[in-house]
Formats: sequence, C-alpha cells, structure tokens
Amino acid sequence: MAQQQFDLNNLRPPNVSGKAVRFFVIIFILAAFLWSTWFTISPEEVGVILQFGKYSRTVEPGLNFKLPWIESVTKVPVKRQLKEEFGFKTVEAGVRTTYSRGNYKDESLMLTGDLNAAQVEWIVQYRISDPYKFLFKVRNPIQTLRDVAESVMREVVGDRTVNEIITVGRQDIEITVLEMMSETMTNYETGIKMDQVILQDVNPPDEVKASFNEVNQAEQEKEKLINQARSEYNKVIPKARGEAEQKIEEAKGYALERVNNAEGEAKRFNALYKEYIKAPEVTRQRLYLETMNDILSRVGKKLVTDDKASGILPLFNFEEGFKNAK
Repeated sequence: MAQQQFDLNNLRPPNVSGKAVRFFVIIFILAAFLWSTWFTISPEEVGVILQFGKYSRTVEPGLNFKLPWIESVTKVPVKRQLKEEFGFKTVEAGVRTTYSRGNYKDESLMLTGDLNAAQVEWIVQYRISDPYKFLFKVRNPIQTLRDVAESVMREVVGDRTVNEIITVGRQDIEITVLEMMSETMTNYETGIKMDQVILQDVNPPDEVKASFNEVNQAEQEKEKLINQARSEYNKVIPKARGEAEQKIEEAKGYALERVNNAEGEAKRFNALYKEYIKAPEVTRQRLYLETMNDILSRVGKKLVTDDKASGILPLFNFEEGFKNAK
C-alpha cells in the first residue's frame, strides 16, 4: 500500500462555519460578563461601588453584584483595627518579633521642652469609620494620618521635659496626642476614627546616652540624699517641737500652780489676820503649836532629858534614830 504524502502547499485549515465562530464568541463574552458581575465582601469589610469612577453606593458583606465594565468595587476594612508605626518598622510579628534595621531617626528624633533630644517610638491604632470620606475626601488619608501623628507628637513632646517623657509623663502624652489627633482627623474629614496611641519606647539618642545615664544617676543620688535628709528632719524636728511644747506646758502649769498657791497663801494670811485681830494671844499660841507640830514631825526620834542627868548616853540607840531620820 502506498504511503500517503502530505503536501504543505495544499494544507488548509478545517472548514469552520461563521455561525460556529459567532456562537463561541457570544459564549465567551457571556461567561466574562457573568464572571465580572458578582463579587463577595468579607465580614470585616464593606464594598464601595464606583460607576465610571464616581461614587454610586456602599454594599455590605456577603455576595453582591455590579455592572461589569461600568462599575468597579473597592473593598474597605471598616471593622479591622489598623496601625501605623513611627520610629521603627515591624518586619514579622510573632513570638519573636523581627524589626527592620533601617534608620527612622527623621521621624523619631525630637526636641523636648528643656532643649534636650529624645528618640521617640510610638504606635497609632485606628479604624476606618466612614469609607466614603476615607476614599474621596482626602487624597492620601494614610499619609495624612502619619503627617498629623508626627506633627502632634512633636508638639506635645516639645512642651515637656526629657525626664517627664521617659518616666512619669508617658500616659499623659498618649492621652493628649490621642485627643489632638482625633480632633484634627475629624476636622479633615478623613473618615478615620482614632483608637489608641501607644508610646513604644523613649530613649535619649545613642550619641548622648552615656552622658544622659550619668546625669540620671546623679539625679537619683540627689533624690536619695534629699529623702535621707527629710527622714532625719522628720525624726528630729517633730521630737524637738514636742519637747518644746511639753516644756511650755510644764512652765504654764508651774506658773498657774505658783499663782494659785500665792493666792491661797494670801487668802489664808488674810483669814489668820482677821482671827488675830479678834484674839491675838490665842492666835499666836495656835500658830506656834501648828508650826512646832510641823517641824517636830520631820525631826524623827526625840530625846528629852534632865539637864543635870549624866552618863545616860550609852543607853540610847542613836543609829536607829538616825536611820529613821533619814
């Protein structure tokens, strides 16, 4: 059997009718039409429909439809918390977060109110509250957010000392920056709602860190000595004041006692004088007896002997009398 030979010059494409071509083109166009008609929106997003580049409507999460080639959709994450980092950049978040080694001093290096330099790193957390304003009111809302955040942070840091920024003033700075940014972003109609401002890290620049640490140690030593002096002051001064008050009160009591005794003696003397005028002899005798009774009661043992008696001293025990007298 003779082998068939192919003549390339007489080779022709298969005969396809024009109706079949039109059918396949219509099927392709219809499939592309249907494919570009429907789209889905995730639960944390909304879809903004543009018709010939102009805002048309906003669709909710789920399966939605649009006119192909006439309408386009832009998905906006309105229920997701977003963040912007300043002074650093996170490369990969996780158990061991990896940060970029780039130089971000242009946005982190700031001048404080006491003319010191501080390197401030912070995070701004926000949400998109109005998709229409976010897409159409401001040309670049994210860059606007970064510019506003940096401007406000520099203003707030410039009103405080470097020690306040590094230590006790961090929370106040976060609250103040958040309030000022919220007001500014609302006035700009960016459609962004501020959630939180977090100061990540605040340090002196590397070039002056050693000197800053020395100054900080000196300040701590100064505070330590001041606290020790105050402690000693609180120990000594209140005690001295208490003793002084005690002496004053004792002196007042002694003065009152002497005055009262003097007034009592004066009244007693006047009463005796009145009695003396009435009966001088009896009064003198009574005063004498009272005085002798008071004196003799202090003498102790008393010996009464005849002035003519002799040789009786060994009979008396004087040591016992002296002991009693003591």
